[in-house]
Amino acid sequence: MRVLIGCEFSGVVRSAFRKRGHDAWSCDLLAAEDGSQYHIMGNVFSAIDSQEWDLGIFHPPCTRLAVSGARWFKDYPKEQEEALDFVSRLLGAGIPKIALENPISVISSRIRKPDQIIQPWMFGHGETKATCLWLKNLPKLVPTNIVSGREPRVHHASPGPDRWKERSRTLQGIADAMAEQWG
Repeated sequence: MRVLIGCEFSGVVRSAFRKRGHDAWSCDLLAAEDGSQYHIMGNVFSAIDSQEWDLGIFHPPCTRLAVSGARWFKDYPKEQEEALDFVSRLLGAGIPKIALENPISVISSRIRKPDQIIQPWMFGHGETKATCLWLKNLPKLVPTNIVSGREPRVHHASPGPDRWKERSRTLQGIADAMAEQWG
């Protein structure tokens, strides 16, 4: 299956699909963190339009969307509209199967409610981080390894220039579940 992982610089989801034999590619404006040759550095819509994909998994930036930053929404109305347009375009892409991932956000009230909300502890990671999934022609993810521990590790991460990278990284257990269940 040809899989495009949009807005992913880490390669975690791409690698999970490639390990299972899929022709998976990541795409981001940033270079691939893992140096992979299976990464398209550029605009995700150019990647979408460049070839046929069977599955698209998208991780759009949440800066102007996540309700955790709601106190700043009034300062960036144009940027929020652009972010919502970006999400709408991803959800409407001409790919048969689509998953879009984002935290609790205004996508729910401005576009549509998510099909599913997952937590890392459902997939082998003892922490909390509510993650919404908007799905097109895909089943909901079934938990693979429910573990104890409910640490908000990402929420308590130290401030710094790379904090956003750690917060946006898909955890391995979730990436593996996506590849196993959607691949």
